Formats: sequence, structure tokens, C-alpha cells
Amino acid sequence: MSELRLNLVDAHEILEGTIHGSVAEACVAALSAEPETIAELGAALERYMRKTGDTSAFTSFRNAVEVSTESWDAGVVIIDLKSRIIAAESSYFQPQPEGQIRYHDGRQLTDVAVLYRLPDDWEILNSLAQYGPSRERRHHQRLNDPPLDARSVMYGRPLLEFIITNVGQLLVNAKAERPSQSGHREMAASLATAYSQTESADDSYREALASEVSRIHVLWLMSPRLDLRGESPRDVTFAKRELIDFDLHTRELQWSMQGKGPPCLKPETLAYRFAAVGTHEWVLYYDLVRHLIWSALTLQHSPGEIEASVSRLEAIKRDWLENPNEDSAGRTPANIIDSERRRLPLTLSRGEMIVDEDCYTCMMMASDPTMGPGFMHFDGSHMDDEFAFSFLRTREEWDAENGRREQFNQEFNLRWEERQERLSSC
Repeated sequence: MSELRLNLVDAHEILEGTIHGSVAEACVAALSAEPETIAELGAALERYMRKTGDTSAFTSFRNAVEVSTESWDAGVVIIDLKSRIIAAESSYFQPQPEGQIRYHDGRQLTDVAVLYRLPDDWEILNSLAQYGPSRERRHHQRLNDPPLDARSVMYGRPLLEFIITNVGQLLVNAKAERPSQSGHREMAASLATAYSQTESADDSYREALASEVSRIHVLWLMSPRLDLRGESPRDVTFAKRELIDFDLHTRELQWSMQGKGPPCLKPETLAYRFAAVGTHEWVLYYDLVRHLIWSALTLQHSPGEIEASVSRLEAIKRDWLENPNEDSAGRTPANIIDSERRRLPLTLSRGEMIVDEDCYTCMMMASDPTMGPGFMHFDGSHMDDEFAFSFLRTREEWDAENGRREQFNQEFNLRWEERQERLSSC
């Protein structure tokens, strides 16, 4: 018993047909790409099954008015993209929120196991009787909670106005403390110079300025906003970061095993347009916001020139995003962010993986023609050591991690002192 009845539902149509259970299982795994339509599901399925010719895996399916719960061979599975529900009664497999699928090369199953994990908003039902009531409830929930275009806030005018307003207030406060300055522009230049000229600047003043810049950055990330439905930029940033990181990691594994990259999300898909933020973008966003705050210090900050300041800061932002930096192997930040939104790992050539030309292992790997690509990651080691900039979602996790680190340091220092005492007594 290896076939079953599969119902596919999206906002426009219902398709129903019989298919091998392994294909239905791969369809569940393909939901990791967050498809909204049956066509997008078919495209995501190619990560787990090689497409043969121009035919879809659902070519034999027929349009239906309602889902069919009539059992066929190994049972029935419903995948409702509209309501994000999987309902199944099958002896072939039981849908799981995460697992692995053996890749099918068009002729047979291979030994390449492709891991998957579904977004948290998918509901899995073990009974078809539960599907009807759950479908209505979930459908209304999704209608009342449409996708949020958070990037229009995080990268758009709201971000720029926030920075200009808060930097302007910083300059007002600084001028009140140092009234000898003739205006905001001179004060801004003085502040920026104080930080950049390490040798001539007063360390305490420079550190105080850096602390103020960090404060503005924290305030932006942590403040709830109406245009983000009451959440903060950090909240929406961390909504699916672990899911994106996991998916990129599994694509790297698949690429390494198969020697070619798996299919990515297309820019027209909803999953790309409203993509969550992963670690790559989180680190780059830190750098961008910090760069914009420092840049804003040198702009004119008067109430009548807000539009000019926004335009200039927009140009600075665009220039930063579209030009490569020294830590990105020649890629631009915009390209790196786009790759992550498409679920495309950042590859490194064999030559780019050489960190030391005197390292025999590095050179041997670089000269090996069978060596697959390496992959680039961002660790955020340069980011300020504060909760707002951390990789942890909640402050409780942050406090717990700091507690573990402090305990480790104390135990290490104790062992070190004991070791030193033993050596001194010899």
C-alpha cells in the first residue's frame, strides 16, 4: 500500500488526485519554502525530486469543488496552503513538522537525505474530521493577519526619520553642554571628529559619544511601532530567523552532497517578498544602522531641512548597500541580503577559502578539483555586547546565557589560580 489520495488547496483552486506516498511526503517537506500557491509548491518540490521534462508532479490531478476525504490505498492527505493546515489519515506516513526526505533523481531514490523544517504557523492534524472546523478558523486568522512588509519600515523613511530626529536631539543636548559652538553643523563635525581622531580625541568623550550612538541604535530596535503592528524592529527581525538559518544550512549540506545548488525562491513569491530576516541580514543590518547614525552626525539638523536630511541619508544608505565591503568577499550587502531571501547559500571558491598561504591543509584543499564550494557566514563578533544586538530572542535567554558564561569564567579562573599555586610550590 504505497499510493494515497492527495488534496491540494490554495486561495484559487483545489486539486485532487492519487499519487505515491513518497511524493506526498516530499510535498510536506516542500512547505519549508513557505509556498502560497500550488504552483509554488510544485516548484519547491524540485528540491526533493528532480523534475523530468515539462510535466508537473500534479499533471494527473483534477480540479475539484471540495476536498475528497474518500480513502485510496494508503489513505488521504490534505495540504491546505490557504489555511496552512496538513490533515492526514494514512498508513504510509504521518506528517511531521521536521524530518528528512531522500532525494529522488528522476529514476530512483538516492542516499542524499535532505533535511526540512516547517514554519511554526503550520498546523498538523491526525484526523480528517478536524479539518473542516480548523480550516474556517485558520482561514479567518490569516485574513486578519496579512503579511507585513517590515522592510519598508526597517529600511525606509521611518528608519531615516528616526535616526535624524534622535541624532538631532543628541546635537541639541551636546550644544547645551558646549554652548561655545556656533551651530548644529559645527557641533556635528566636532562630535564626528572626536570619534574618528583616536590619537587627538579625549578617550572619555569619544566613548561617551559611541555610547550615545549605541543608545540610539538600541532605541530603534527595541521600540514598539504602530507601523509594525505594535512590535519592535527587533521583534519582527527575530520572528523566523532560526527557520531561515536552518533552511540555509540544509541547502549547504545538499549542495555539498550533490555538487550543485538546490532551487531557490523566486522574487515574485510571497515568501521572498515578505521574507523573514536571517543571521546574514541581521549582522548587515546592524552595520547599516550604525553607519547611518554616524553619518547623520554630519548632516544639517534643523526642523526646516528634514526632507533634505532624509534625502541625503537615503543616498548614503543606497551607496552602502550597493557597494562591496572588505568582509564580504567582493559581494555587496544588497546581494547578500537578496541571496538570503532567496534561500541561496553564500559560496566561496577554493581560492577564497585559503586563510593562510603557509597552511598546508588550506593549499591542499584549494588544489583539490573534487572539493566542493565553501560557504560564507557572518558571526557578528564585532557587534556591541548588549541584548538588543544579540542572537538570542528573549531577555531571559540573554540573562541565562550571561549566567552560564559568568559561571564558566569563575570556574576557569579558579582552576587557573590553583594551577599557578601548584607551579609556584614546585
